Amino acid sequence: MDEKRRGVRDEVAQLIERPGHAVDNARAAMAVIESAISEGVVERTDDLDQTLADLRLALDQPEGEKLGGKSAEAARFIAKRLVRLLDQP
Repeated sequence: MDEKRRGVRDEVAQLIERPGHAVDNARAAMAVIESAISEGVVERTDDLDQTLADLRLALDQPEGEKLGGKSAEAARFIAKRLVRLLDQP
């Protein structure tokens, strides 16, 4: 794994473990990954695309409503999967 990709992986791992709401942390992690993909630091794969799509679904909410605990737990679980995917070559 090259240094830039490891930096993305480490930043995502830190974001999902930081104090705060899991949903906000997952959104921030997703933004980092999407930026890394657009910059060519992380290669888009089917697994990565599917996991990002799953996270988007978990984070989807009607405007003005807050996500419940199940969505937060799902976001936390899916975000950890993203870290594992970033560990892969």
